[in-house]
Amino acid sequence: MSNYLITGAAGFIGARTAEFLLEQGHTVLGIDNLNHAYDPRMKQYRLQKLQAMPGFTFLKADIAEKATLEDPNIRQTHFHGVINLAARAGVRFSVEDPWVFLESNVTGTLNMLEVARRSEGCKFILASTSSIYGANPPYPTPETASSSEPLQPYAASKKAAEVLTHSYHHLYGIDSAILRFFTVYGPAGRPDLALFRFVQWILEGRPVRINGDGEQSRGFTYIDDIARGIIAALRPTGYEIINLGGHEVITINGLVSLIESITGKTATVQYGPPNPADMFTNWADVSKARQMLGWQPEYDMRRGTEKLVEWYLQERSWAKDVLTP
Repeated sequence: MSNYLITGAAGFIGARTAEFLLEQGHTVLGIDNLNHAYDPRMKQYRLQKLQAMPGFTFLKADIAEKATLEDPNIRQTHFHGVINLAARAGVRFSVEDPWVFLESNVTGTLNMLEVARRSEGCKFILASTSSIYGANPPYPTPETASSSEPLQPYAASKKAAEVLTHSYHHLYGIDSAILRFFTVYGPAGRPDLALFRFVQWILEGRPVRINGDGEQSRGFTYIDDIARGIIAALRPTGYEIINLGGHEVITINGLVSLIESITGKTATVQYGPPNPADMFTNWADVSKARQMLGWQPEYDMRRGTEKLVEWYLQERSWAKDVLTP
């Protein structure tokens, strides 16, 4: 049994990763400040499930505040791994308020690296993003593609967090894995991202709003595949940057058609101007994850989207009212 610290534990990826580790018999200290970056009902739903599981302790705190390092739950525990999933996310929102992204994603990462430094032999995992590859990477995109031309403050803040992680690996020998996620979706997912919004809008008969002509595409990745990849990366790696992404790429128009097919509902689509903060496409080269971690995605788009629709229908009494900007 190992002790793990997971930041962003009430978040989409953090909660599922914590569930997997708890089911394996480990203990998890989950940290989350329960901010209102999106509808807080989603975080409360995930957190309640975790709090019913043995081995889970919750600390409501902000990792960007240095005082969090002195909390007894952190100061008095030896952690075998720090899994830093807390972040302000969202490429568009980072244009509106870049300061909060810098605080959470950079200062927060620095503070969690300090926690890892104090626990001898501690593994450090940083959640990064496919947005870091900028406008014109090769496709599918390998980890060696340039990450020095971010298109928005969100990706820039993640680049800074990656660089900080490397410096702590160099100075203190912290075994570190930086995982670049490609558009994660699934049950209880973020309501500010396309899949949750489209499922809600189509099932509730609301207009489906799309930026641009809908021909932009994404390599979506199912949540369980991401959580498995995180846990696989807890093994010793030295310092590595590893993509975790889906093996299917689908256009936004194709995504709408897929949800129509699964739900039997017809979408009313409204197209608007494209957003300059958005990448036109992303597509992960995951050969490194396959080689180093023995990992590959198991869920195709249809199966994963069916799981999301199934969850939504089970939780529809409240999920229909979740705010989807």
